[in-house]
Amino acid sequence: MKRHMPPLLSSLLPLLLVTALAGCTVGPDFHTPAAPQSPDYTRTPLPAATASAPGPGGVAQTFATTEHAPRAWWKQFGSPALDRLVDEALHASPTLDSARAKLVEARENYNAQAGAALFPSVDLKLSGTRQKIDLAAFGITQVPNPAPFTLYNASVSVSYVFDLFGATRRALEATLAQVNYQEYELEAVQLTVAGNVVATAIRRAALRSEIDLTQRLIAAQTRQLSIMEARLEAGGVARLDVHSQRTLLAQTRATLAPLTTQLAQTDHLLAILLGVEPSSPAFAPQLDALTLDTLPLPDTLALTLPSTLARERPDIRASEALLHQASANVGVATANLFPQISISAGVGSERTRIEDVITGLNIWNVGLGLTQPIFHGGELRAKRRASQAAYEAAFADYKQTVLQALQQVADTLHALQDDALELQTRDDAAHEAQASATIAHDRYAAGGVSEFDLIDAQRQALQTALDRTRAQATRLTDTAALYQALGGAALPDEAAR
Repeated sequence: MKRHMPPLLSSLLPLLLVTALAGCTVGPDFHTPAAPQSPDYTRTPLPAATASAPGPGGVAQTFATTEHAPRAWWKQFGSPALDRLVDEALHASPTLDSARAKLVEARENYNAQAGAALFPSVDLKLSGTRQKIDLAAFGITQVPNPAPFTLYNASVSVSYVFDLFGATRRALEATLAQVNYQEYELEAVQLTVAGNVVATAIRRAALRSEIDLTQRLIAAQTRQLSIMEARLEAGGVARLDVHSQRTLLAQTRATLAPLTTQLAQTDHLLAILLGVEPSSPAFAPQLDALTLDTLPLPDTLALTLPSTLARERPDIRASEALLHQASANVGVATANLFPQISISAGVGSERTRIEDVITGLNIWNVGLGLTQPIFHGGELRAKRRASQAAYEAAFADYKQTVLQALQQVADTLHALQDDALELQTRDDAAHEAQASATIAHDRYAAGGVSEFDLIDAQRQALQTALDRTRAQATRLTDTAALYQALGGAALPDEAAR
């Protein structure tokens, strides 16, 4: 038998169709803020190349403008051991696992909200109620009360709120912006983890060199002290000179313990970055293979424009996503000032016998609702003003993030110039000290100088070598810092290639 649409529903459909088609989205449409226009990071132009030195890590570095920052930038150091450590950290770091889970959470929250907002909600209800009617309560006294009975109900209800002024669409836009924020946060965490691994690995390699040179320095000063004590017994030196030598030796020995502590701390930090316990020896071969001389300094550094930095660096993109979210929230607060139209309908069967419930429909309903806020004590307009203030705060935060990113790149560029100059002078000093030690050795072999003078020349060479090692490590660290400041993050699958 053909069923006809209820008259009320048939009369409402044209109105609902027109309402849906006429829907608009109030509030501001988001536009990405303008990127920095300056082509330079620093006030004064960068030189064509940095200073150079003949020893390890002393190559002159040049800057090459590129369209995009290198993704797996740590591969520029040409160390397989370092590549293995970074790749492992990008796969196993608990911090990254947390960021990935938060991204999944944000996506599923968006899916849930989109499913609830974009589609009608349909619910099936089944119920059974035991009832007894007292007819006397209705003024019917001549008829005996019926026996208790059970009322069975089966119904399907449909409801939908029309997004006439875009409140739902703006709310979804804000939630999607939160998804984008978590995506960029994941990239930022990847960049941070990779940068921390590289910086810590360089620091570890430098500490090993410093500890070795310090131990050799202590051995040389200990031998000098023995010679001076023998001279003191023979009356060849004053007691003051012996005490001065003992003071120098004690001071040098005092520097060794902090170095070994820092070495242990770098090992522990690397273990945590790699997702293992500090006591784990899992990556000992890779760590032992990392020395300053096995980390060649990149001679060409890719440098993007400031405008590209604002489009690629993940923390800037994350701040932009929060700005987008704040813009959408203004639209939500604006749309809440306007009417909301909803429709509901339901069909079902209500029977006293459960077997009769499915024999046919005997109840139906159709409803159309309109809600227009009239007086809420200023609540809705205050919320709109609050959302506008939140947008202004997010915009200020975005600008601050961009400025700080530009500052980090500018600081690192200047540091690289000064690092090269320092390494050059440290290398000159080390070269001169080594030349003096060579001459002293030859003169000692010929009987021209004492063993004490020979050891003193060797001590000076070790001290200048120690200073040069620190300058070499600083140059490597600041090179990694430049890559990190440019925002060259990498996804784990990219890092593995």
